[in-house]
Amino acid sequence: MRFSELGLTTLKEIPSDAEIVSHKLMLRAGLIRRLASGLFAWMPLGLRVLRKVEAVVREEMNRAGALELLMPAVQPAELWQESGRWDKYGPLLLRMNDRHGRDYCFGPTHEEVITDIARKELRSYKQLPVNYYQIQTKFRDEIRPRFGVMRSREFIMKDAYSFDLDEAGLQKSYARMRDAYIAIFDRLGLKFRVVDADSGEIGGSRSQEFHVLADSGEDAIAYSDEDNYASNIETAATSRDGIETPPASLDLTKIATPGIKTITALCESLSIMASQTMKTLIVEGDEGLIAFGLRGDHELNAVKAQKIPGVASPLTMASPESIAKAIGCGPGFVGPVRIAMPIFYDHATAGMSDFIVGANEKDTHYTGVNFGRDLDVPATVDIRNIVAGDPTPGGKGKLSIARGIEVGHIFQLGTQYSEAMSATVQNPEGKNQAMAMGCYGIGITRIVGAAIEQNHDDAGIIWPTSLTPFDVVIVPINMHRSDDVKAAAEALYDELCAKGFEVLLDDRGARPGVMFADAELIGIPHRLVISDRGLAAGELEYRHRGDAESQNMKREEALNLL
Repeated sequence: MRFSELGLTTLKEIPSDAEIVSHKLMLRAGLIRRLASGLFAWMPLGLRVLRKVEAVVREEMNRAGALELLMPAVQPAELWQESGRWDKYGPLLLRMNDRHGRDYCFGPTHEEVITDIARKELRSYKQLPVNYYQIQTKFRDEIRPRFGVMRSREFIMKDAYSFDLDEAGLQKSYARMRDAYIAIFDRLGLKFRVVDADSGEIGGSRSQEFHVLADSGEDAIAYSDEDNYASNIETAATSRDGIETPPASLDLTKIATPGIKTITALCESLSIMASQTMKTLIVEGDEGLIAFGLRGDHELNAVKAQKIPGVASPLTMASPESIAKAIGCGPGFVGPVRIAMPIFYDHATAGMSDFIVGANEKDTHYTGVNFGRDLDVPATVDIRNIVAGDPTPGGKGKLSIARGIEVGHIFQLGTQYSEAMSATVQNPEGKNQAMAMGCYGIGITRIVGAAIEQNHDDAGIIWPTSLTPFDVVIVPINMHRSDDVKAAAEALYDELCAKGFEVLLDDRGARPGVMFADAELIGIPHRLVISDRGLAAGELEYRHRGDAESQNMKREEALNLL
């Protein structure tokens, strides 16, 4: 393609509303243009990249035996009411009415629709297993769309749904999709990890996320190269194994701490470390307030905590008024000593002694607190976020923390939807049996942003080979003033196109610096510069997008390199 025909407008200035690298570069390189909050138009250059992602995903899904279909983006409310998610999904669901006043939504996902299709199309176990997939536009009404295509309201997603007779079949379908996803991200040239995760609004018994590693990632993931463990920080498990409670060496003492309501302030006042303190957090329970005890340097994990029996879900922190009514003081001075409510201690607290806690009185704390004397020896639970250096659940290594961008998520749904919506087949005994389902999503548009987050420099994008919008850019210097340069550029363009390369010929007649800057900004991996001086020497100037320097080489040498 000729640059003059591409209709591409690049930007020198960073747009003021862009927060992360991918958003900035996608706007500057002309890949996308903003229409409204969380809504983007994909421009021709960006669409070329998007279609390459789709092609790889489609090829690997087909190779795994999945069948492509296309479901409506707009879905009737009855299906969501039947599954129980019409109210549960909340404000993320964009709801609408047709002219007859009937309720619909713009699908954020398609479990209900595919289950409806399956219960109508599948009658016998002999038709199983089957896996349907689509590449379709979704809409989730994010409260705060941000980061460009990384958290937009409208996006393109590949979603697949497997149907099996039983749990054993589901395990095989799930493993097949996991392998397909690994192949997809390998082919896309991305550094990624597969991590155990919480199933969230989709539900099911098990799920795993695929994270592209990048410093700007919203999610923290825990991993260990020593035993190949990886998990989202929300689900990474901690253990009490190997933790012993030291003996007490200090007396229980009440001290005045006027105005000191935070762990940070307490540590500064007493010249201690946060690990020597215990914080007591009060949350809503099904039948009253519940307390959690954690080491002062640890953070409560909401996903884990709300699974504790009796704790309200979603996790809700108690109000200052309800805490004061139950304990007699406000937050900041609450502690576990003689607290009149159920309390759950995190595993790590079992290794504490002579620690400091709130005294359940305003402006007062206890020092020298110990289990077995001042507090009952606890049966501890896992309620905190892991930290770097924690042992892996298998105990074979130490955990590291990295930032990740979720680009794929696979779920074992089991019979959650098939039972709710009566999606059954006749089993070998002639009885109706609810099908076991799996659900498998990939964020097509998000992959483009994640690839840029992982592959860029100060000049612009550095695409993985499989995603680059063009393979080669030809930059003719003073093409409109030199017939020799023009002829050489046209001949090279024709030859490379004939060999199957996707070539961009910069025929704008712009200054060399402008053409070089644009080529680097949009991330074309191979650049060939043609000039009168080079032609006189029988050479081209070649530069790879990832190299710091250019090199001169013969025309045939450059072609052989490509």
